[in-house]
Amino acid sequence: MRKKVIFGILAVAVVVAIVLATQKDSEAPETSSVPGTDLTFIRAKKSAHYESNTPAHASVLPSVPVNVVVDVNFDLAAPSAISVSSNGKEYGIGNTMIDNNTLAMRRAMDPSAPDGLYLVAYRACWPDTSCHDGKFQFVIDRSKAVAAQDLRNQKEVSVSLANLAFSPKVIRISRGTRVIWKNNEAAEHYVNTDSHPAHTYYPKQNSRLLKAGDVYGMVFDTPGVYPYHCSAHAETMTGTVLVE
Repeated sequence: MRKKVIFGILAVAVVVAIVLATQKDSEAPETSSVPGTDLTFIRAKKSAHYESNTPAHASVLPSVPVNVVVDVNFDLAAPSAISVSSNGKEYGIGNTMIDNNTLAMRRAMDPSAPDGLYLVAYRACWPDTSCHDGKFQFVIDRSKAVAAQDLRNQKEVSVSLANLAFSPKVIRISRGTRVIWKNNEAAEHYVNTDSHPAHTYYPKQNSRLLKAGDVYGMVFDTPGVYPYHCSAHAETMTGTVLVE
């Protein structure tokens, strides 16, 4: 009898969580404007088992993403697919790839993709052959690159981790530049690629735990935009590397 009561409570909790999530999505506005433009974002649609995506919905990027990633909490299977389009033209290149852990799928993006509003339409499929669709949008606006600290034409550049922030927060570098992050405070930090907590956009950028005085470095060889954060302070400690 006790087991039945516990099971009943858990079932109710699951139903309530689903209802609340549905209400939250339904309360979101159908569209939102893109600041400084006449463009509008549609409301994102999340597939079953959705967790996150990179780029984030309604983000405005200073360059082309190196890939588009969708994270889920269930095993992905064929024929899962991602489309990245603008004005009816496809800018996803190559095949959609499922990561080895089967919890993320990704597709590379054409580095010559023009500025504009992009629609990501994806289909997440499971081993039982069922599939669910989702969608989100982002904007590419290369004029935003002027806000980055220009560190181009240098072989190596440094980013300080101090006062719970990356400094400089947004950097613009040349292809082949090594970026060195150094923790200059007592608080422990990480350098993690987006999203949080999946850290799947560009896994090579994920560091170990950085204690006071520790450094972490990597070379960026592929042009594009690399959003990142500290997973210990994910809400406030963010940064971007723009590679040209």
